[in-house]
Amino acid sequence: MKLLAFDTSTETMFIAVTDGQQTWQHLAEGGAKTSAALIPAIMALLKEADLTLQQLDAIVFGRGPGSFTGLRTACSVAQGLAFGAGGIQVLPVNTLLAVAEEARFSSDTSQIQAVLDARMGEVYAASYAYNEGVWNTHSDIQLCKPDQLQFEAGFRLAGNCLDDAHRIQALPTATAMLRLAPAMLAAGLGVPAEQALPLYVRDKVAQTTAERAALKLNVPVTN
Repeated sequence: MKLLAFDTSTETMFIAVTDGQQTWQHLAEGGAKTSAALIPAIMALLKEADLTLQQLDAIVFGRGPGSFTGLRTACSVAQGLAFGAGGIQVLPVNTLLAVAEEARFSSDTSQIQAVLDARMGEVYAASYAYNEGVWNTHSDIQLCKPDQLQFEAGFRLAGNCLDDAHRIQALPTATAMLRLAPAMLAAGLGVPAEQALPLYVRDKVAQTTAERAALKLNVPVTN
């Protein structure tokens, strides 16, 4: 399959393209620079792979959880490129599942508790088990303080936060999404361009002034 994948949910921007035989990838600083840098970087990588948008079978993107701005950027770019290519399908991928796949690929571990920095002193977490080429969700996404995280027995931690000597350093890379995509597309998880929507776990973008002050003092906030 000919696929384009990208993720902008963290502080790193990941892009990858495959023609079914070879893979090209690009990573750069994310965050505030992503909205301006993503499309030019995608077009440059497609040119390097000698592919056009119209030749792609699908556009794969990280739908979250993650940075609010990063998720909005990924969704809008996936929609725009898919519409511009004549309405090819898009594939939204859970970023925590991509972390699990990246950890599995780099460490050959089949039971992963994926954890990503959610900012505001919290983490996103979910657990996945890989069996006979298929990922199964073991626990749903939770948003909590690091000290409130319920660790799964028999599962290896992976992600970009928590100080744990056994944690696998892993991010939701575009190459991980490319590995996930064929099975997900075969399962009918591809959707029309207009359904390229973010997965928001938190309904708040930032803390209030009172909340930031309370966090520094380690005291509860009274509403």
